[in-house]
Amino acid sequence: MDSLSTQLSPPIVLSFSASDPTGGAGIQADLKTFAALGTYGMSCICALTAQNTKGVRMVVNTPISLVKAQLEAIYDDVAPDAVKTGMLGTAAIVDTVSDFLGNHRSAPLVVDPVMVA
Repeated sequence: MDSLSTQLSPPIVLSFSASDPTGGAGIQADLKTFAALGTYGMSCICALTAQNTKGVRMVVNTPISLVKAQLEAIYDDVAPDAVKTGMLGTAAIVDTVSDFLGNHRSAPLVVDPVMVA
């Protein structure tokens, strides 16, 4: 069976961000935007949030080992055509993502420097 990247014809875009349960920001908003633009969206969850349209109640950053495991799983099968970052949460997550992307196939990168959820 071919990998996902050889089966799909639309561009593949990977988003790194937090999960927003209301869908107005983060991974959920990125995936909706990607779909509306005709691209295939993938995600690496860097934080979980408890939030709504009124505010953020709690943030839990993803452990570095899980960020790495998500990236390895994605890149073992699919090479994105573009990458977008959002809320990375900690300096350690920023370093992990930066190091990983620096060691893998180059793709255009959009950096959205989300500082606070």
